[in-house]
Parts: sequence; structure tokens; C-alpha cells
Amino acid sequence: MLARTKSFALVNIKPLLPGHVLVSPRRAAKRLSDLNNAEVTDLFVTVQQVGRMVERYYGASSLNIAIQDGPAAGQSVPHLHTHIIPRQHADLDEQGGGDAIYGMLESDDGDVGRQFWERSNGRPKFPKVDDSSRKPRSEEEMADEAEKLAHEMRQQQLREGSSQSSL
Repeated sequence: MLARTKSFALVNIKPLLPGHVLVSPRRAAKRLSDLNNAEVTDLFVTVQQVGRMVERYYGASSLNIAIQDGPAAGQSVPHLHTHIIPRQHADLDEQGGGDAIYGMLESDDGDVGRQFWERSNGRPKFPKVDDSSRKPRSEEEMADEAEKLAHEMRQQQLREGSSQSSL
């Protein structure tokens, strides 16, 4: 979807809400504190750019941006990653309100990193949330979304480049 010098973004196999994407450093780092200053800067610039794009593309009015930084914080995969989740007013009212997203983030099906980790190392035991309506997407669905979002990111970068050159 997007690759920068020190970070990359990818679509999620089982998005919690439409547009849920992940941003991760290229170097395998377990915790935010393991990154050097250049990697932290690149990670958060990437989060900002991708967040701006998915918010616009999905017609969201807000974003959840989350890092589960260490096992006690709910991190289930020993590789730092940032969740970006576009939000709309009352989008989780049926699940108990906007804060329901935090329980969803801690579910055992929430991100592609966890899916990969489980395939390689066996499935860990985590409390489940009711996510029977969340079905894994096909490779084609994920590739299609990634292609559309990559196009949107290029368009955004062109707009931002032309607006900065006029300053």
C-alpha cells in the first residue's frame, strides 16, 4: 500500500472497521523504545499521511490510532505496529459505543501480524470478542483495497507537494 524508507503500511486481513490499516517499521522492533529517532519520525510521518488518506477515502470524521506497546498492553505479536482505524459518528453504537474499539483491538483476530505469527508459531490464547460478522478477506480483496489506497496516497502526496511549493 505504502512503503517509505523506514516504515510501510498494509491493509488488514480482518479489518475491525472499513479502512483499518497497519503501519510498521521496516526493521523488526518489539517496542517503540527500540526504534531510533529517525525510525520514530518516519513511523509517525507515515501514520499521519496514511491516516489523513484513509480518513478522506472512507469518509470518516475521526481516527483511532493505537499501538499496543508490549505484552502487558495487549501486544500479541513481537513486532511494533500501529493500527489506524477510520471512525464515523455512532459506528459502534450496536456494539456498546465508540469505546468498543478497544476490546476489538485486543481480540485475537484483529491484525495481519497476528495471523502471520499464529501460522508460524501456533495460536496464542486470548479472550475472544464476538466477531462472528468479521470474515477473513481474500488475497484479491486485500490487493484491490491496497491498490486503491496506494493510488489515493499518490494523489495525496501530489496535492501536498503542490500546496507546499506554493508557500
